Order: sequence, then structure tokens, then C-alpha cells
Amino acid sequence: MSNQDSKPKVLSIDRRHGRPQTIGAALGNLFDILGIRASDADLANRWEKIMGPEIASVAQLAAIKKTPKNKYNVVIRPFNPAMTLQLSYMKDEIIERINKYFGRDAVEKISFRK
Repeated sequence: MSNQDSKPKVLSIDRRHGRPQTIGAALGNLFDILGIRASDADLANRWEKIMGPEIASVAQLAAIKKTPKNKYNVVIRPFNPAMTLQLSYMKDEIIERINKYFGRDAVEKISFRK
């Protein structure tokens, strides 16, 4: 058998058409292809993908701050203030999804802003 039978692995990078992309979004796409978790800005850019439709459809990421312990304090703003209580019940799931995305225990605190 020769090595010519095996095809080289090719990374697929989709081109974005329309308006220009920010550097953070472009790097985020590259990091996503390479399997690297970048930063808190990456969390903001990928909020819908990380949270899924059930959470992303009712709330958005309002702020994220890095603590001295190298963890994050995350502030979430519901689109409808009445959803704050429901989201507070989902707090453990939200923390789990963010930690899973970063691949470590990254969240120190979740709070909600009306």
C-alpha cells in the first residue's frame, strides 16, 4: 500500500459574506476549528451556541468579569424580567454549560440583572 491512498486532512473554513467580521469573531472561529477555548469575549460571541435555544431565547449575556482567582463572574439579563426566577432555577445548568465550554471550573458566580 502506498501513502497516496490516504487523503490529507483539510480544515474547512467558511467565508463570511456581507458585513465585515470583528477580529474577536474571526479569531473565535479559528479557535473553534482548532478546538481552543479563547476568553470571556469568546463566550459572549458564542452565547447562543453554548446556552442552547431554551436559554438563549430568553436571556442574553450582560457582563462577564474575570476575578483574581482566574474565574468569571457572569451577569445575565433576561429579555423579560418575569423570566428571572425561571433562570435562577436553571443557574446550575448555566454554570455547567459555561464550565463545559471552557473545559474547567470557570464560573465563580452567576447573577441576574433586570
